[in-house]
Amino acid sequence: MATLRFSKMQGLGNDFVVIDGIRQHVDLTPERVRFLADRHFGVGCDQVLLVEADARAEVDFGYRIFNADGGEVEQCGNGARCFARFVHDNGLTGKREIRVRTVKGIITPRLEADGQVTVDMGAPRFAPAEIPFLADREALTYPLALADSTLTVSALSMGNPHVVQVVADVDAAPVATQGPLLTTHPRLPQGANAGFLAVQDRGHIRLRVFERGAGETLACGTGACAAVVAGIRLGLLDEAVEVSTRGGSLVIRWQGAGHPVWMTGPAVTVFRGEIES
Repeated sequence: MATLRFSKMQGLGNDFVVIDGIRQHVDLTPERVRFLADRHFGVGCDQVLLVEADARAEVDFGYRIFNADGGEVEQCGNGARCFARFVHDNGLTGKREIRVRTVKGIITPRLEADGQVTVDMGAPRFAPAEIPFLADREALTYPLALADSTLTVSALSMGNPHVVQVVADVDAAPVATQGPLLTTHPRLPQGANAGFLAVQDRGHIRLRVFERGAGETLACGTGACAAVVAGIRLGLLDEAVEVSTRGGSLVIRWQGAGHPVWMTGPAVTVFRGEIES
């Protein structure tokens, strides 16, 4: 057993155990991640985030993300904001804008003067092979057979795979029943996060997301980005959109194909502690 120092953080209720892997030795096995994420026996979180050093001059930090089930994933938007707050508040950098390596590329979180954090989440990808999503060709929407029905979904990658469907009422959406089936659908070889999007007006949506490996969370940053991108491509939304989740609101901006998606929202430290793991 070793003592592990951590911070518990949250972005719109999407909560994280954030670990400094630069100033302490960290060995995150799937079993250890599951222990840390357990809300009864560990700290409790949706994801565990690991801060790492990076030798490349153009990059400030490395960023690894583990879901509560112990699996490592490619990207986490709410986590990226918490990451930026963590490294700044813990004296790992004095920069207000940093470049961070993820499995799928470089992101650039920036601390704003009002305490919010803005993240360049990179450009979305739509080619089926890049999501990945099994389809013969790229399309705005795809029919997806699920149980006894066929859904119409948008599929895209925000560094991690997403499927998004437009619903009339987000509160009545079948998140609990369809979510587990969508995240493990056979046409999604690496699984996906499943978004349920209700348009309020051209600048405002409500959203629920069932995340692979974590279940429904109070908010999902990459899910918010994916939902807004899908809505803009379908002609339902303008370039700047407020996304209301059960945990609070984000602002997502996207100018169209080839441009990055910008996400702005809060990142809060709940407490710091040590745990034997």
